[in-house]
Amino acid sequence: LGRRPALAHTAVLAFLLLSAAALRAVPPPPDTAPAPTAAAPAAPATEVRARIVALRAEIAHHDELYFRQAAPEISDAAYDALKRELAALVGCFPAEAATLTAGPAPLGDDRAGDFPTYRHREPMLGLDKTYAKAELRTWHRQLLARLGRHDATLVVEPKYDGLAISVTYEQGQLVRAVTRGDGAEGDDITANVRTIRTLPATLQSGSSREPLPARIELRGELYISWAEFARLNRALEADDEPVFAHPRNLAAGTAKLHDPAEVAARKLEIVFYGWGACEPAAAAPTSQRNFLAQAKAWGLPTIESPKLAHSAGELWSAVQKFDRERAELPFPVDGAVVKVDSVPLRRLLGETDQAPRWAVAYKFAPDRATTLLLGITIQVGRTGLLTPVAELAPVALAGSKITRATIHNRDTIERLDLRIGDTVVLEKAGSIIPQITSVDRSLRPADSTPYLFPDKCPACDTAVVQLPGESAIRCPNTACPTQLQRRLEHFAGKTGVDIDGLGPVTVTMLIDRALIRDVADLYHLRRSDLITLPGYGEKSADALLSAIDRSRHVTLWRLINGLGLPRVGMATAKKLTQHFDRLDRLADATYGELIPIVGNATARVLIAYLAEPPHRATLIALAAARAGP
Repeated sequence: LGRRPALAHTAVLAFLLLSAAALRAVPPPPDTAPAPTAAAPAAPATEVRARIVALRAEIAHHDELYFRQAAPEISDAAYDALKRELAALVGCFPAEAATLTAGPAPLGDDRAGDFPTYRHREPMLGLDKTYAKAELRTWHRQLLARLGRHDATLVVEPKYDGLAISVTYEQGQLVRAVTRGDGAEGDDITANVRTIRTLPATLQSGSSREPLPARIELRGELYISWAEFARLNRALEADDEPVFAHPRNLAAGTAKLHDPAEVAARKLEIVFYGWGACEPAAAAPTSQRNFLAQAKAWGLPTIESPKLAHSAGELWSAVQKFDRERAELPFPVDGAVVKVDSVPLRRLLGETDQAPRWAVAYKFAPDRATTLLLGITIQVGRTGLLTPVAELAPVALAGSKITRATIHNRDTIERLDLRIGDTVVLEKAGSIIPQITSVDRSLRPADSTPYLFPDKCPACDTAVVQLPGESAIRCPNTACPTQLQRRLEHFAGKTGVDIDGLGPVTVTMLIDRALIRDVADLYHLRRSDLITLPGYGEKSADALLSAIDRSRHVTLWRLINGLGLPRVGMATAKKLTQHFDRLDRLADATYGELIPIVGNATARVLIAYLAEPPHRATLIALAAARAGP
């Protein structure tokens, strides 16, 4: 198998599975004790057990990244493949199944450890998943066999890609919102969920014939719309911060913030598609369609366009219809959920300790393409952030030609073991962001070498740093010419002080001639400085100086926004100017003053930023420039 390690691994694993299965398939000789070693060598079974241990560790690692850190490294399909492989291997040792599967919660665990927890009145289970038409048909056939029926009404809904949530209403009042956690208990994030504009604090009263339940657990999903995802990522790019790879990561991270004001600013959304405990029991819905209608009547956001199916053919058509339509939906969808409509039939089917037998998820295949990695370019941002960008052989993906893809950070390069010349697999997150998800190592050139991330800034040769708790690599040199270039371009841009005529070419010339070493130096330029620049005469120099002078008098929030302070966009800049009428006063702001304006997290970051002498000096110098020449 030589240069095809993926095939080699598959072949070895297949051998191990067959060998281990043979150990329990061959009966012992008459009148003798069972002796597995008599049927086959012990080595294969040992290898299988070792693989089980390795798989458990790998799955636990990905559970931590997905559920607690909202930063998954692999696709859902790859993760589910690991769990299927583990289940198949454990099946070779039924007598030891409990021991071999002991460990992390089978559903994962999103509890962060810094929120109060609350126990669900009814367990919050996951869903079994299918990835192919044949698998979905098998599930449907087994479902009907268990029911002893030829058909059953199924409800097909879009599978929102977010964070599972349980919201409890008592006497129609919202009292609690809890994440799935480990299925038994989750994090209480009620304060954050209350910020969602579409979530009513009080349910609309039902009729006298259908009064509100005394208590009901409503099950749903927290998510971020595509429009909000794009807006927030644009703001992060403008602030020279790493962007989110997918709305699911953003939604999960937002839900676990400790500042409800920041949660509200990110416009988290919610949708309800099911229920848990209900008191009194007689008030519980009798079907899925009944629930969706009742939820809508209560004023809750819920599934708007479920589809019905009665046969395997209708089921597949409904799933495929959602697949075709998902690109047009305003929210992230990664599959379709199929549920038995009737609650009495659900009770007949029951559930396992991980998922109900009356529902299944069909996961859509992501848009994918394969191409060559021609190179890796390191971009330096205005805050010193080093962003690796993949230079790709042009390839069509989801209707567009892709030649570049953000790799996010150094950790991603190391995890994927990306090398120049590799054949890489690209996926698009919701037809928006192309990202490299894997490498076809079977096609890797024999002479390839690991990519070495630079330990010095490619722009100024300063040793790079990685702050504790961050995956980002940064150049700490605030005098770095590329950082200064980016800062000046941002400051002079339309969202900053809007200096007409100060474009990238002029900025580069000013930096190269050491006429500017900081943003505030703009206000000390003279005509004699500018007429030395190529293409500048007295008239053009005077025009630029006039534009710079006009920028002294722009609204203060535009100046603050142009500075690109960390975690400060237009909205936050406007808030700051309501409390600080001069930049030097903002430079002297205290943590206590900032908290009620921008929240805990942003206040901490701002105080750390303003504590650095070069940053504080810039604000004071600009305050003086606004006062006059």
